[in-house]
Amino acid sequence: MNIAIISYSFTGNNDIFAECVSRDLPAKHIKISGQKPITMGSIITDMLFGRTPKVHPAPETLREYDLILFFGPVWMGHAASPLRAYLNYLKKSQKPYGFLSISGGADGGNPKLSQELMKRTGAKPVIMLDQHIKDLLSSNPNPGRKDTSAYKISEIEAKSLSDTAIKEINKFSMVD
Repeated sequence: MNIAIISYSFTGNNDIFAECVSRDLPAKHIKISGQKPITMGSIITDMLFGRTPKVHPAPETLREYDLILFFGPVWMGHAASPLRAYLNYLKKSQKPYGFLSISGGADGGNPKLSQELMKRTGAKPVIMLDQHIKDLLSSNPNPGRKDTSAYKISEIEAKSLSDTAIKEINKFSMVD
């Protein structure tokens, strides 16, 4: 199975997680970036107005893959705006995909995430992992946004999350 890992990371956590999974599979890891610098102000504006920023590389690079795994943060209960162009592309191509995330700012679950992914792609993800940084902060049972947004995932944590992700990916691969 030809697998692409598409990652976007504002803090670096999702890129570390994606890199770990790409080594363990193996899979092609493609880091995306916006054509313009992404700032806290542009994040808020994109999320409030539903904008899809222009990104590199172009989403059409996904044509050759059988399974696409997206790694990125969840902002305001939705997939990070730089991932939108790729998610929208899937609606036309009908490829199976997964969404894996390490999010820092969520006060709880992300109940809107599944609906948004379905709306953007036209299909449910075959794999979904929504890890919250507050759950990684065992020494602080009630962390604030300042704590979660400053957190940097360790290689050990990334490897543990990668092991969990690989088990889910293997379940999908066996069914396929």
